[in-house]
Amino acid sequence: MYKKINKQKLRILLTGANGLVGKNLKKNLLKKNFKIFTPSKKDLNLLNYNKIDKFLKNNKINFIIHAASKVGGILDNSVYRIEYLTNNTLINNNIITCAYKNKIKYFLNIGSSCMYPFNISGYLDENMINDGKLEPTNEGHAFSKLYSSKLCTFITEDNKNFFYKTLIPCNLYGDNDNFNLESSHFIPAIIKKISLAKLQNKKEVIVWGDGKPKREIMHVQDLSDGIIFCIKKFEKIPNVLNIGPGSDLKIIDYYKIVSKILNHKTKFVFDLSKPNGMKRKVLNVKKINSLGWYNKISANKGLKITTLKYFNNIKNNL
Repeated sequence: MYKKINKQKLRILLTGANGLVGKNLKKNLLKKNFKIFTPSKKDLNLLNYNKIDKFLKNNKINFIIHAASKVGGILDNSVYRIEYLTNNTLINNNIITCAYKNKIKYFLNIGSSCMYPFNISGYLDENMINDGKLEPTNEGHAFSKLYSSKLCTFITEDNKNFFYKTLIPCNLYGDNDNFNLESSHFIPAIIKKISLAKLQNKKEVIVWGDGKPKREIMHVQDLSDGIIFCIKKFEKIPNVLNIGPGSDLKIIDYYKIVSKILNHKTKFVFDLSKPNGMKRKVLNVKKINSLGWYNKISANKGLKITTLKYFNNIKNNL
């Protein structure tokens, strides 16, 4: 028999509250009148176990949403592999084991679709994790996420009164995204490149690889709504759960959509010296759909909102 969580009794620690996921989730949680704690890196260094321990005790935390992580695109993941693996793994280990030591019953770990094997052409099902070779360009980040997911699963399986779950989103974009071309994910990179091309009256835009890999994307607002949905029935959700729209497009199609939004005639030049990454990455979301959650923001709508907001912002600051 699953217990429904009493929202009024929750004291939630949200890590990574200034990131893409955290900032949007913080806004939603406050709007829904959840009691949340969102310390900055200065106030809570997740690399320091003792400081985490002290914070959890002093604030009587009873639910943790762990969204803190060093994230980036293919280039950044490839260059800083050691940092992605060591820092993220240490942070994950500290926050999860400290929560367990303090007998915190509920823990929501935000995973990543990079946890899945790279050579699967169909839908990525939750039971495929740890079932194949990882995409080489982001192995460090992937291993750190696999570690945190497995640790959460062990805790849940070995303790009937603990519920440590991992939610795996697809590629995210939206408000508070990182638009630095050296470290961004592909959607903000596309938006920035085409926005600059329009403002500078340039026709050519460089596409990494051949543009044929297929990717699933989700506006971060949908993830935020999905997390709150999961909190309400937390004991019922599986130990590992995918979240996304369950549909994908070729990367070149996203370039074309953004070009159309900005009404910019673009000539795409393919840089075949750059990596493609996984050929396809789309999640099987049947489990979360069966629980009653579906995404609301279509790719076209979300890209239009995000693209125009970014374009108008840089245009006004020129």
